[in-house]
Amino acid sequence: MKCEARGVHKSFGDTHVLRGVDLLVPEGSFAVLVGSSGCGKSTLLRSLAGLETIDKGTIRLAGRDVTKLPPRDRDVAMVFQSYALYPHLSVRKNLSFGLELRRTAKSEIDARVREVSEMLGLDALLDRLPKQLSGGQRQRVAMGRAIARRPTMFLFDEPLSNLDAALRAEVRVDIRRLHDRLGATTVYVTHDQVEAMTLADTLWVMNQGKVEQSGAPLEIYERPRTRFVATFLGSPAMNMIDATIDGRIARAPDIVIPIDARFGDLASGREVTAGMRPHDLTLFQEGMTKVCEIVVDVVEALGFETYVHGKVGALDVVVRIPGTAKTGDKIGLSIDPCKVHLFDREAGTSLA
Repeated sequence: MKCEARGVHKSFGDTHVLRGVDLLVPEGSFAVLVGSSGCGKSTLLRSLAGLETIDKGTIRLAGRDVTKLPPRDRDVAMVFQSYALYPHLSVRKNLSFGLELRRTAKSEIDARVREVSEMLGLDALLDRLPKQLSGGQRQRVAMGRAIARRPTMFLFDEPLSNLDAALRAEVRVDIRRLHDRLGATTVYVTHDQVEAMTLADTLWVMNQGKVEQSGAPLEIYERPRTRFVATFLGSPAMNMIDATIDGRIARAPDIVIPIDARFGDLASGREVTAGMRPHDLTLFQEGMTKVCEIVVDVVEALGFETYVHGKVGALDVVVRIPGTAKTGDKIGLSIDPCKVHLFDREAGTSLA
């Protein structure tokens, strides 16, 4: 099912939540809506499902205008953050309940429950109540209930938020495998950039009720169009330094940042914001341009990599280094000019 939204607006009282959102998800694609809390991503998802009535714009599913249709007529299935399982019903009954309401034949219900339980590894849990399940098992049941309906589109609203880190990684892989197996169009909402980057075919980064940028995850990560997108994607976040153009250099107090030719000729004196990802900064060696020298104040040794937090004056800088360091060390840093991002300081848009 192709999913399309055009010029969608939605307000709650005086709060304008969606501000002319456009969305296009090709049939069979896995699209992820990502953004900080309150940006409107869940409201957009609920609008696609028909759980919210939009104030302006159109929503089309499979080429059909469903803007004013109720949820039952849209052929979509939604998986919520809260699982929304019936606590008094067994796993088997939770999986079959929606089909029973639609008066599906019992033989068909049994076949679908069997298919879904095998697919999600729920065979041994069918007679348990939700309270007897772990968080990951409950989420699988919620997913199974949606899959049993065999909809043409799945909508996921932050389904992993209630799980611990290990379970999030496990269920995240399960969701991607299920999508690849079922081939149904999927729209997934999250504020977690790891989920967004690893799950999406197409990423839609939202901010304050609008889509700031959309495209393939790595394309957005490597070529962010706005300062917001640049800082939102990536952990630790991109280092942002307010600087002034001086020829082929962006200068700030005790900081000298080389500028790549792709930015063209920028007027000297222009105020910009330079962005440098922690893993793009390298230790200074002779023959390189020294960007700055930081004084280490925090070391995050993660085993497979080490992140160092340091200061240049009052400015915080984060860098990934080989080996380790200790508090008080002074570390000189360099960067390849092609790894530097430049943004207009006032507008926040990329200068590339």
